[in-house]
Amino acid sequence: MPRLTLPTADGNLEDYETGAPLGFANGNGVPFPRIAYSAVHVVSDPLADNDPWLEPAIDWDATLAFRRHVWGLGLGVAEAMDTAQRGMGLDWHQSIELIRRSVDAARDFSDGQNGGALLASGAGTDHLEAGPATTIDDVISAYEEQCQAVEGAGGRIILMASRALAAVARGPEDYATVYGRILDQVREPVIIHWLGEMFDPALAGYWGHADHRAAMDVCLKVMDANAAKIDGIKISLLNADHERAMRRRLPAGVRMYTGDDFNYPDLIAGDEDGHSDALLGIFDAIAPAASAALGAMARQDMAAYHAILAPTVPLSRHIFQAPTRFYKTGIVFMAYLNGHQDHFTMVGGQESARSTVHLADLFRLADRAGLLAEPERACRRMSAVLATRGVEA
Repeated sequence: MPRLTLPTADGNLEDYETGAPLGFANGNGVPFPRIAYSAVHVVSDPLADNDPWLEPAIDWDATLAFRRHVWGLGLGVAEAMDTAQRGMGLDWHQSIELIRRSVDAARDFSDGQNGGALLASGAGTDHLEAGPATTIDDVISAYEEQCQAVEGAGGRIILMASRALAAVARGPEDYATVYGRILDQVREPVIIHWLGEMFDPALAGYWGHADHRAAMDVCLKVMDANAAKIDGIKISLLNADHERAMRRRLPAGVRMYTGDDFNYPDLIAGDEDGHSDALLGIFDAIAPAASAALGAMARQDMAAYHAILAPTVPLSRHIFQAPTRFYKTGIVFMAYLNGHQDHFTMVGGQESARSTVHLADLFRLADRAGLLAEPERACRRMSAVLATRGVEA
């Protein structure tokens, strides 16, 4: 097997030999027993003459090709979410263009087995910059604008958490007012996304409480009052106990979509009180394994399901380690190593957000999980990135 030189945490270098990739079976053959969305990344155009910190430059062909890759594995696509660097390099203008292109691509895609190309897209308020004069009505108007745009493009809505709402809300009542107004207007049931402060510090205290349990009570009251307009809720709190507690209290017919990139295998598998569906950023990086695991679950082979996903958890916990908001760097690096893009250039220059040692450990963990599809190519690309950071064999 191919070898390369990797840095270690103690400042030294080691000779590392890769293992053999696992031959993940494409689960896209029988309907999955869980709905499974992958929140997917965007591919930057490395040759664009732009200022990366100020102006995003998207490689549309490569970006849409990755979505087709995900659909081809039987997974759904969660578009224009935080994995796509929403609010961290990708603005609303680019996001709605991305959504329109993905909706068009989904219409042309007929190879998926779980009802074709499953797609849902983020609608939020990120074009509204909250200031001292911003009001709750301004937040409602911003939500309305984006929801109408997503629906106008033919898309299904994921109602994203709002930094502006977190900034101007005076208490839980303001959250109930905003969500009630928006949910009353949407055409089809939406997925609500509660993104924790570990993913975005600006969302601390969401639902009017710093304590997640108290915030959960507020969120559940909003869902109880608007259950007919809610398909489900994705919570990203990285706390399995919180998710299970909330899952048991959901209104009838409302799904729990796990956003827990630390504990997803058990949450998706479920327990005597129910299970979670999935809307996960890590499913971008481990899409072949996720598809194979869900295929095993469809065959009622839970031993195989857990055997496939267990080695991916250390990788996911590494990619999503604090500061969690920089996980996008690891997601895109995995796509580069596996040939889904021919460079490691990110929107907003976010390729610099993780250390060289972090990327080297990611490589090791991906290799141990059997997720490096072509180890020789992955070694060449890892070595090329290391050379730009001063590590040469």
